[in-house]
Amino acid sequence: MNKISIIIQREYLTRIKKKSFIIMTLLTPVLLAALILIPVWLAGIKDGEIKNIAVIDHTGKYAPAFVSNETYRFNIVSEPMSYVKADGGYYALILISDNLANNPNAVSIYAENQVGLEFKSYVTSLLTNFVEDEKLAQHNIPGLKEIIAASKTTINVRTIKWSDDGTETETSSEMALIIGMIAAFLIYTFILAYGAQLMRGVVEEKTNRIVEIIISSVKPFELMMGKIIGIALVGLTQFMIWIILVVSIFAFMGNGLHGISEAQDIIATSEPAANPIINALLNCNFVEIGIFFLIYFLSGYLLYASLFAAIGAASDNETDTQQFMIPVMIPVMFALYAAIYSATNPDGPLAFWASMIPFTSPIVMLVRIPLGVPAWELVLSVAILISSFIICTWLASKIYRTGILMYGKKVNYKEIWKWIKYK
Repeated sequence: MNKISIIIQREYLTRIKKKSFIIMTLLTPVLLAALILIPVWLAGIKDGEIKNIAVIDHTGKYAPAFVSNETYRFNIVSEPMSYVKADGGYYALILISDNLANNPNAVSIYAENQVGLEFKSYVTSLLTNFVEDEKLAQHNIPGLKEIIAASKTTINVRTIKWSDDGTETETSSEMALIIGMIAAFLIYTFILAYGAQLMRGVVEEKTNRIVEIIISSVKPFELMMGKIIGIALVGLTQFMIWIILVVSIFAFMGNGLHGISEAQDIIATSEPAANPIINALLNCNFVEIGIFFLIYFLSGYLLYASLFAAIGAASDNETDTQQFMIPVMIPVMFALYAAIYSATNPDGPLAFWASMIPFTSPIVMLVRIPLGVPAWELVLSVAILISSFIICTWLASKIYRTGILMYGKKVNYKEIWKWIKYK
């Protein structure tokens, strides 16, 4: 055990001291915040230029529909289209060739350059509202538009969970889904990124013959477990730093502390239904989610990491690893798709069985937990996952102990099966 702890320490300290690890750990949250906030900021910036638009209306009916604003100025013109095009002073030309109530396709926008989606949407909205009002007016019912507007109602459905003791808590299926998908995607990313890192490390040590020296001091199983656990701790460290930095960045930029204080005051003085998102967040069991996230996070990584380590030991270079990667990658990719579909039906057969199969459960179950999973399913899923990890680690160690010292031979599945059967 002491030798394994030494290997864990070596793997951990070697990686976290690398400049690439430090830079990416600190830079990733900043890039994430920039990726979210900069587009929002840019979307709110207007160029300030007033765009002149020519309108040729062959019906003579739709001039009142074109209401100018601070960005678009509409000009009803009677000149031929060729003259307007040659003028060059217009951002775009709108041509209405027929009654839009009978022929909704009778409007076209001409422009020298591709017009923006905002402009097209604005024109569509203006004409749609005008035609709708025109059709309502034909019914000759006083105040019909106001009656229809008053009849429109938005229903806000609250979701309430009750416990065995009768306690009721307000929840949000949407918020639970978001939390679950984020957790599942984190595990998916971690398995791929750090599993591949482990495999490359094994291949590199094997290629450089460093492993021959290491094996003289420790057993192959101790070396494999030390590398797996050491890299797992590197990933956990990086994720913890990311969480702290992301929360700090968004709290600072959004004046989060003040917002939380105001939210608490609102909750204390208003009805729960007025703040469904805040109530859902406050009632969300983050302790339970966090505990099971760590369980599935570590168990899922250890399961796949043992396979990645075995692949690295059976290969002389990264090119040779591709033939063994496909069977490992298929369950991971399937798990992500299963998680997406399970989010819409968390109690369906796909969600249930994907939550039990150890190669998909670390990702799929994390989507279901915020939505509520029976305790027996959680216990059974974790038990199957841990048992599978132990079995896979045992099988991987048999491949590892033979393949780690084998060079210059193309290994196939038949050869690997022989290694597994060695005593």
